[in-house]
Amino acid sequence: MKKIILPIAAGVALGLSAAASAATLDDVKAKGFVQCGVSQGLPGFSNPDSAGNWSGLDVDFCKAVAAAVFGDSEKVKFTPLSAKERFTALQSGEVDVLSRNTTWTMTRDTSLGLNFAGVNYYDGQGFMVRKDLGVAGALELSGASICTNTGTTTELNVADYFRANNMEYEIVAFEKADEVVGAYDSGRCDVYTTDASGLYAQRLKLTNPGEHMVLGEIISKEPLGPVVRQGDDQWFNVNRWTLNAMINAEELGVSSANVGDMMGSANPAIKRLLGEEGSYGEALGLGNDWALNIIKQVGNYEESFNRNVGPDTDLGIARGVNALWSNGGIMYAPPVR
Repeated sequence: MKKIILPIAAGVALGLSAAASAATLDDVKAKGFVQCGVSQGLPGFSNPDSAGNWSGLDVDFCKAVAAAVFGDSEKVKFTPLSAKERFTALQSGEVDVLSRNTTWTMTRDTSLGLNFAGVNYYDGQGFMVRKDLGVAGALELSGASICTNTGTTTELNVADYFRANNMEYEIVAFEKADEVVGAYDSGRCDVYTTDASGLYAQRLKLTNPGEHMVLGEIISKEPLGPVVRQGDDQWFNVNRWTLNAMINAEELGVSSANVGDMMGSANPAIKRLLGEEGSYGEALGLGNDWALNIIKQVGNYEESFNRNVGPDTDLGIARGVNALWSNGGIMYAPPVR
């Protein structure tokens, strides 16, 4: 089958970057909320319910930023964005932060006028197929038609993987995630590829989820995380340390359930995190209870993971590499000190 590689969407072409004004935090405070760019609906990460209420791992991050800035995690508004339009929306100032299962790459870090604030989910690209296709692994997919999103790293990863293994394929690309799901579900392609977490999430939308399986191969590194514009170190630090606070809270055993009891702890690291020692919030342009409000209102990283994508959810994802470094994973944050 002839190999077809579609071009990356013009909306994410290089050279569209625009420097951030060095006053994003002031602008956010003035309007009274954080404008957060999210997906158009990815269960477990950023997904609206029938009433328009958003939830997910990426949504929790946005709520945590609002809690840090305003002391109120509800002071956030969500803008659903396709993969094609997400970077332009951030560059133009339409959103203050992009928290939308977005892969941190060198090109995106250096050429789009953007900064990744960290990694909130370590992922990798995988493949989903119908069980009746009779395939046991990705190396049996030569000649397959593959559905995916345009304007993402997935197309390039597929090209690399199939070329390296001398296999032919055909890409069937769509701008919107639901279009990809619909095309795969209707049989327009043999395979659906995206980040493995996305495959587990999107499988829930299929007509008969039990008839499909995610293959074992992971063909790429996809460190996913929140993104801000370059040129505003203060806002970058607010977002970076919001994520770090949630990870450090888990490591220190501080959660939304026990944060009140942890006040007055003799542990210096906990005292610094909760604002009882030092002036670390002031260094960010925030109150010293910034991290306390994050933990109290949103929770630590473990709470967010388990609530949205963990083993007891419909996605049923194990912590794996997203476990803390002290528990066999690679999730690690610099200390508040």
